[in-house]
Amino acid sequence: MNFEHTEDRRMLADTLNRYVAEQYDFETRMAIVASPKGFSTQRWATFAELGVIGALFDEAHGGYGGAGFDIAVVFEALGRGLVVEPFLASAILAGSAVVHAGSEEQQALLADLIDGATVATLAHGEPESHHELARVQTTATRTAEGWVLDGHKAVVPVGDQAQVLIVSARTASPTSQVDDEQGISLFIVPADVAGLSQRGYPTIDGGRAAEVHLKQVKLPAGALLGAEGQGLATLEHAIGRGVLALCAESLGAMEVAKQATIEYLQTRKQFGVPIGSFQALQHRMADLLLEIEQARSAVINAAAALESTDRITRERALSAAKYSIGRIGTLVAEECIQLHGGIGMTWELPLSHYAKRLVMIDHQLGDEDHHLARYIALGQA
Repeated sequence: MNFEHTEDRRMLADTLNRYVAEQYDFETRMAIVASPKGFSTQRWATFAELGVIGALFDEAHGGYGGAGFDIAVVFEALGRGLVVEPFLASAILAGSAVVHAGSEEQQALLADLIDGATVATLAHGEPESHHELARVQTTATRTAEGWVLDGHKAVVPVGDQAQVLIVSARTASPTSQVDDEQGISLFIVPADVAGLSQRGYPTIDGGRAAEVHLKQVKLPAGALLGAEGQGLATLEHAIGRGVLALCAESLGAMEVAKQATIEYLQTRKQFGVPIGSFQALQHRMADLLLEIEQARSAVINAAAALESTDRITRERALSAAKYSIGRIGTLVAEECIQLHGGIGMTWELPLSHYAKRLVMIDHQLGDEDHHLARYIALGQA
C-alpha cells in the first residue's frame, strides 16, 4: 500500500503548517486561551477560508476530503501549534454524526459547520460512563409533539460555546440496562432550548468543556438523528474519527516537543560542553525518537484502516493507535520535561503546555487502559 500523501494533501499540509507557524505562535495561542470564549472566532473563520474545515468532510457533503489521511494531515498540523479552535468537537465529532445518520434536511447543517458559521459538539459522555459508548443514562421519552430529554452530560468539549449539541439518550423502555447497545438514540439540540443549561470551565491543557444538564427539554420529532434506538453505530463512527484525530494531533505535538528538546540539549552547557554530548542523555533521546516513529506508524495504520468495511479491523487499528499514542505521548511529555530540567515546568516555556496536552490526549475518548481492553475484546469477537 502506498502511504505517500497526494499532491492535494501535501499542499494542504504546507498551507496549514505555514499558517500555524507564522500566524498562530505561542503568544497568540495563549492570548486566545485566556479569552472568555476559549477560542478565536476570527481564527476559526480564517481556518474555514483556508479550507481546513472542509478538508475533514467528503465531496458529497460539501467538503473535499474526509478520508483518514485527510484527518491525519490536518490534526498533525494543529497539534504542532496546540490549536484550540473546535475542530475535534464541531467538524469531527458532531459533523461526522450528522454525515453518518442525518436526513437530507438535517445535513443542511453541514454547510454552516464547514464555513465556520456554526459550532457544534457531541454531548455523549456522562459522569459514570467511563469511556464506554453504550453506557447512557440520559433518557428521551416520546410524546405526542416529539421528545422530552432528561439527563446530565459531562466534560462536553466547548459545550458552553456551541450553538448546536448532538445529544445521546436512551429511548428504550425504563427497564432496559444502562449499558444496552440497543436503545440509544441521538438528537440535534439547539443550545438555547428551554431546559438545557451549561456550566463551562477551562481545561488544564488550554481547551474548554462544560457540564450540560437537560431537564424536561422538549424537542420536535425531527430532532431525532438517524433511526430510533440505533445510535450506537453512529457514535462508533464519530468517535472512531475522533480517535484518529487525537492520535494525529498528539503526533504533531510530540514532534515539536522532540525538536525543542534536541535544541535544548545542543545549547545548554554543563562543565563547559553541551549536555547533548553526554552519552546517557543521547541514549534517552534515541529511545524517544524510536518511540515517536512507532507512534507515527500507529497513526498511519489507523488512518489507512478508517475506511475499511470490516468493523473489527477498523476498530482494532483505532484502539491500537490510541493505546500507543497514550503511552508514548505520556512518555514524551515526561522525558522532554526531565531532559530540560526545572525550566521545563515553567509556564513561560511552550514545552510545558505541549506536555500537558500530550498527557490529556490520553484521557480523551478513552485512555490507554480502556483501548487496550477494547483491542483485546475485539480480537475475541
